[in-house]
Amino acid sequence: MSDHISGPRALADPIADITDVYAFPSPEHPGHLVLVMNTLPFAPPSAAFSDGLVYRFRLRHVTAGPLGSAGPFAAGPDEFVFDCVFSAPSGAEDGLQEGVCTTPTGDTVTFRVNDTDGGVGHGVRAFAGVRWDPFIMDAPAALKTIASGQLSFTDPGSIYLDGKNVLGLVLEIDVALLPQAELVGVVAETLTRGKFTVRIERVGRPEVKNMMLAPKQFDLVNRDLEIRDLYNMEDAFHLADAYLGAYRARLDANLRFWDGLDGTVDWPTNGDGGRHPLTELMLADFLVVDVTKPYHEHGSFLEIETATRRGETHRTCGGRAINDDVMDTIFTQLVNGGDGPVIRDGVDRSSRPASATFPYLSPPNPSPPALPEHH
Repeated sequence: MSDHISGPRALADPIADITDVYAFPSPEHPGHLVLVMNTLPFAPPSAAFSDGLVYRFRLRHVTAGPLGSAGPFAAGPDEFVFDCVFSAPSGAEDGLQEGVCTTPTGDTVTFRVNDTDGGVGHGVRAFAGVRWDPFIMDAPAALKTIASGQLSFTDPGSIYLDGKNVLGLVLEIDVALLPQAELVGVVAETLTRGKFTVRIERVGRPEVKNMMLAPKQFDLVNRDLEIRDLYNMEDAFHLADAYLGAYRARLDANLRFWDGLDGTVDWPTNGDGGRHPLTELMLADFLVVDVTKPYHEHGSFLEIETATRRGETHRTCGGRAINDDVMDTIFTQLVNGGDGPVIRDGVDRSSRPASATFPYLSPPNPSPPALPEHH
């Protein structure tokens, strides 16, 4: 489920649960970068944003590791923050609510929730509202794969509860707001709003938490530990030392599990129980976007990272486009290192794909499926 329900706190407070994050050069306006944060899984058509949260995008210049390595991308010290907050919903049938986005220079842009024109100013165009959840994955088949130790995808697969909605926040920003930018790391966060802020969730790449950190049974060091709430509170650009060993042990174990599903070792470690070659990359948990390259809809996700590992110069913008089938890319990298057949989950596209024009996310489903009882 990408980052849907990514830990006990997200389950307890779904309004702060980030389901997906996307970052890509605008297909409509060259020289602009699109940032998307979706929250509140299974949002009803009348859903409103929380007036008790800050919805934050954090961007930093990043540099790639040496060509030929699968190591992490290093984030620079300069940070560009876009904060969005919302008024309390009016309670009227139209769900009247106003948002305000503050740019890195301190300028503000106001917009009405569910107004598809959004608000424009100071190099930013902003939209927020209920939208069709664009994430595609056969989640039950993925969970069956983890439980059984056997690849359990079928062709075709099915999108888990197709037609569910989310609260979508979309910013289209002029890259002039990111001085001297080329490679940019992008993280989205939800935080408490007030004098004392607490990070509730943060998301960079999809499925780091639910597919790579959630399973406990393969981790012989921390088998009893639900690690995702701890991970959510971390600064994505600077992990604290306190739990690094626990994160590494969990990732090492689970990445070895995924690698072994095809019966071959495509990611050899240094000795029995050694560090998995992808662990440090996954801990550098932010989307990497080249803002100097044009929009690329399919196949750009992880392309910068995998090109670096192969010792090649990347060709695409990287990041994550809304319609890109990222789960096939993730499963293929984890299982065979991208050197074997594509590992498909049997789901290739949304039944309501995103558009190439602002606000990109598709209109909501007026009659979405009900939230499953076990959630």
